[in-house]
Amino acid sequence: MSSVDDRTGAAPLPAGPLSKIDYSERIPNNVNLAEDRRLQRALEGWQPKFLDWWRTLGPALPTKDVYLRTAIAVGRDGWAHFAHVPMEEYRWGIFLAEADPDRTVKFGKHKGEPAWQEVPGEHRADLLRLIVVQGDTEPASVEQQRVLGNTAPSIYDLRNLFQVNVEEGRHLWAMVYLLHAYFGREGREEAEQLLKRNSGDLDAPRILGAFNEETTDWLQFFMFTYFTDRDGKYQLGTLKESAFDPLARTCEFMLKEEAHHMFVGTTGVQRIVERTAQVMKENGGKATFEDGVIPLEVIQKYLNFQFSVSMDLFGSEQSTNAGNYYSSGLKGRWQETRRKDDHVLLDDARMMSYVEDGEIKEKEVRMLSALNLDLRDEYAADCANGVRRWNQELEDAELEDRLLLPHEGFNRKVGVYAGHFVSPEGEVLDEATYEQQLGDWLPTPEDRQAVADLMVPEYEYGKFASWIAAPKTGINDQPVEFDYVHLAEEGVA
Repeated sequence: MSSVDDRTGAAPLPAGPLSKIDYSERIPNNVNLAEDRRLQRALEGWQPKFLDWWRTLGPALPTKDVYLRTAIAVGRDGWAHFAHVPMEEYRWGIFLAEADPDRTVKFGKHKGEPAWQEVPGEHRADLLRLIVVQGDTEPASVEQQRVLGNTAPSIYDLRNLFQVNVEEGRHLWAMVYLLHAYFGREGREEAEQLLKRNSGDLDAPRILGAFNEETTDWLQFFMFTYFTDRDGKYQLGTLKESAFDPLARTCEFMLKEEAHHMFVGTTGVQRIVERTAQVMKENGGKATFEDGVIPLEVIQKYLNFQFSVSMDLFGSEQSTNAGNYYSSGLKGRWQETRRKDDHVLLDDARMMSYVEDGEIKEKEVRMLSALNLDLRDEYAADCANGVRRWNQELEDAELEDRLLLPHEGFNRKVGVYAGHFVSPEGEVLDEATYEQQLGDWLPTPEDRQAVADLMVPEYEYGKFASWIAAPKTGINDQPVEFDYVHLAEEGVA
């Protein structure tokens, strides 16, 4: 069996044996870490610093244990185990997808050559930068979400938050392993810096802007895990194609865990819309904060914000660096092996939108220079699927209202739209008109405060805050009212 997309062709079947993870080691791994004592000692020296960071900037709500998923193997089956675990004892480790000894480079000027098992000297700086930027996003999101447990709408949602947090911590480990194993002293120094930068810090902020934004409430958390973690999915998808095989295998396994983060966002927003739609139907089409729910127009503002700042994460539409990364084999395209072209792209072109004389126009550009745009288009199409799912809740409630993705040029700070004033509908405006209407399109301080005022924690098993519907099913076939989290003050197992 295989799935078929007319644009990309058939997806290959998953293959490879089951690779067990060794949990007898101080640092769980499936990379035979014990055979490299120098590397093992270096990572064991970094481990206490990571744990100090987790205790200082990880989840703030005290817990006894949490029903968490832990990887036990990589491969097609049986890769996760669920159990109640104290979070500070979670077994973070180093897990790479199964190696393919016959793997070759699938794109660029090295197409057809054996995949690299070591870092080529000419690509060392670029690979180091790619790994550092990816690694920097992982602890950043944990820091952004640090205090959310204090206002969790349910124990079910609290557990999902903590699952996201521990897996972001493991994704940090994934990048730190590559830095230590393949980049020598410079890599070790960069690994140290990953714990010294902090989200929103004025002196040492995180590298990418979206990861310095404050996560003010659970609606933004769900939007973040839907839109911004989805950016992570696409970035990991391009690195999964890399000619540098350890990076490709690392990102392939990370994508398994990233899927849960997007599930949290997709279903979280859906349940908020479902609850709001229920009240709207009861009230003849209107729902306000006074009804104990989040108004649909405020949900739309949060959507506009998170989608637009996430679009900026893809960088400029035209990028020489992106083209060079591709030609050199460092970073492929989304689903590279399913693309129906020559995977070199020297003669390929595409259309790109831009703003000129107050209008949005199009021009032809070289494909190699527009790979960021190619990836962003894939991302935006994927985002639209979730919005359709959320709108189904409104349709099921027999309401005419719908949520919409804003135009790609709205609220952009990076790329061809930066410095221009484009409405969510795609109209180019003058600055004064744009600023006058911005409060109708993006969350105002008053909107955020009103949402925050609804964020009263609900810690009773099976109960949910007024502004969100219960999920249809629990985690890992457990009931919705299962004791997913034991808070520290409970004092019972």
